[in-house]
Amino acid sequence: MTMTSDAIASMTDATPRTVDVEIVVPVYNEETDLERSVRRLHAYLCAEFPFSATITIADNASTDRTWQVATGLAAALPGVVAVHLDAKGRGRALHHAWSSSSARVVAYMDVDLSTDLAALSPLVAPLLSGHSDVAIGSRLSRSAHVIRGPKREFISRCYNLLLRTTLRARFSDAQCGFKAMRAECAQALLPHVLDTAWFFDTELLVLAERSGLRIAEVPVDWVDDPDSRVDIAATAIADLRGIARLGRALMRGDVPVRELRQQLGRGSVAVPGVPESLARQAIRFGAIGAMSTIAYLLLFLMFRPFGAQAANLLALFATAIANTAANRRFTFGVRGVGAARHQAQGLIVFGLGLALTSGSLALLNALAAHPARAVELAVLVAANLAATALRFVLFREWVFAGSRAAEQKPLVTSSEAAR
Repeated sequence: MTMTSDAIASMTDATPRTVDVEIVVPVYNEETDLERSVRRLHAYLCAEFPFSATITIADNASTDRTWQVATGLAAALPGVVAVHLDAKGRGRALHHAWSSSSARVVAYMDVDLSTDLAALSPLVAPLLSGHSDVAIGSRLSRSAHVIRGPKREFISRCYNLLLRTTLRARFSDAQCGFKAMRAECAQALLPHVLDTAWFFDTELLVLAERSGLRIAEVPVDWVDDPDSRVDIAATAIADLRGIARLGRALMRGDVPVRELRQQLGRGSVAVPGVPESLARQAIRFGAIGAMSTIAYLLLFLMFRPFGAQAANLLALFATAIANTAANRRFTFGVRGVGAARHQAQGLIVFGLGLALTSGSLALLNALAAHPARAVELAVLVAANLAATALRFVLFREWVFAGSRAAEQKPLVTSSEAAR
């Protein structure tokens, strides 16, 4: 069976869920491998897969015979559909197919079938049971078995570390081409996913996580495709741009996270990085910061006989410890274990503040050999205001974000989902 873009677009969310799983295979110029892979997948679904399923081959603007092969497979194999798009992009293909799916669960896998198909049932089972909302194959799990070169391994681990650092993502493998999602969740999130290429997966997962959806991770057996056509350098640059864009959108509130949480029934769960009242946090942080600044200035004057830089170091160090403790308790509402780790991270933030204030003093001394004490204090006040703003961002987005997220714990492993 073949369908055009217009025919697919005419379907609506009101379409009855007629099949358990729709598996999308996005392809671009895959005339050589497409038939072998789809026939293998189709045979597995017929013989071993315990749920009803269909396969959608999403040809996004291939220039070889891929579309002809896809239509031939759709005509020959029951439950196989071929869809043609006029523009490239894996994200575009998945967005198009998933938005109009009539299945209970939508999934996708790379055409090379690098992931062992035995992981397909564990991938979709927690979604069909209602235990989880999203499921991802993870090549970085300890129990995964992966065969690939050191270069790709290094890039993958660095990318996922970057996601955890910048976007506070808690899933382990953003780019494994083996994912599934409950259809109603996908169709709620997709209008807000802007990327149409490789960053699509990451953007969708971050949005799912921020919306309170439960993510199950499935360790997979995975063998690298030596004939992969992915341009690693271009993809890496595009991913970095995507991270920056998504980070800005989340900070500005351009993504309607709260509305999505209400729509998906997750309104009562704390949002990682989205405080219940940012204004209230800012007021408390500002009040603590004001008291810290006053204490800092008094300590600076007390230690000034030891020299400006030494006085700055001692005053900032003392107030940094008190500031971290106060913000931990009163601004971000964190209690219990983790105080030592938070203080260690707070000292890193302190180091950045020290660099900012010390740099300001050094610049002042370079411009004026003997600046007046009032000028010196004014420069330090300005530098401390900048350091305070930086501290708030780092406290909120890094130091205490993990503790807030730990209280929610929506991420589960496949073993937990099976219990």
